[in-house]
Amino acid sequence: MMENQIKYRHLECFLEVTRQGSVVRAADALHLTQPAVSKRLKELEEILGVRLLERSKKGVELTSFGNLFLEHASASVASLREGAERVAQAKLKGFQQLSVGVLPTVATSILPEAVKRFRIDYADVRLHLLSGPNSLLMSQLRVGELDLVVGRLGLPETMSGLSFQHLYSEQVAFVVQPNHPLLKAANFQLSDIAKYTVLYPPKESITAPSVDDFFLAEGVGVIKDRIDTVSDSFGKEFIRNNDAIWIISRGVVAREIADGEFAELPVNTKETLSAVGLTMRSDSTPSRALQQFVKAVRETAENLESYYNPRHD
Repeated sequence: MMENQIKYRHLECFLEVTRQGSVVRAADALHLTQPAVSKRLKELEEILGVRLLERSKKGVELTSFGNLFLEHASASVASLREGAERVAQAKLKGFQQLSVGVLPTVATSILPEAVKRFRIDYADVRLHLLSGPNSLLMSQLRVGELDLVVGRLGLPETMSGLSFQHLYSEQVAFVVQPNHPLLKAANFQLSDIAKYTVLYPPKESITAPSVDDFFLAEGVGVIKDRIDTVSDSFGKEFIRNNDAIWIISRGVVAREIADGEFAELPVNTKETLSAVGLTMRSDSTPSRALQQFVKAVRETAENLESYYNPRHD
């Protein structure tokens, strides 16, 4: 039977090439040679009798058969990793680890208090908190490298095999240092931001499509003096020392806004509202520790509504 011929190495290579969009980058990530990765992919395609991947100018893309196989391959690898992790925990006599993907929008507003609540009864559970782009975290969740992702709802193409639980909705803010000239402008217009450096979400970020649509609807043209970044540490430091404008999810800077360190331009960004919540694999049963961590995040989110509800409606 063909399923007996498919090995873990075949699935690992297929998933990594899918994640990286490149055989070369996948080989680097797996510490293999490019020919070795190509050989394993060819073996898998020969076993299945179909073409799973096609090369294009953008890199490597899934065929229709590849998309069909992806969900099941992800679930299989995730189950294997979950089983191995539980055996490892049992060998360590009860030691448990939760791996949680955290997007910047919740890293400073919700997670610190949620972790504090969780550790009251689960101090023996080791938390591994990982930050990164939404698409990367979702791919890691799908193959079992993460147990949970806390942040914005992923794009439809990243949500195969995953389930989402809504916490709240959040919009972007136009953030500046408190003495910014535009805060004193008598007749502020959104187009005025083009006179300054603008920190903008890069195209691969989860907020980029809604920000692009917002500018299109408002009739704002191309911003020439623009820096694309998802780095919250860079953004905060740059805003402190420059008359720049940072377009960012409000939760990332909610504390600084509340403390008066940053300010918001009077821009109605209601159209950029997006769901923030909890994403897990739909085919797995949450452990007791994971259930309690989810509960702690929910309770914290309910008590911190002011952090992600904007001042300008």
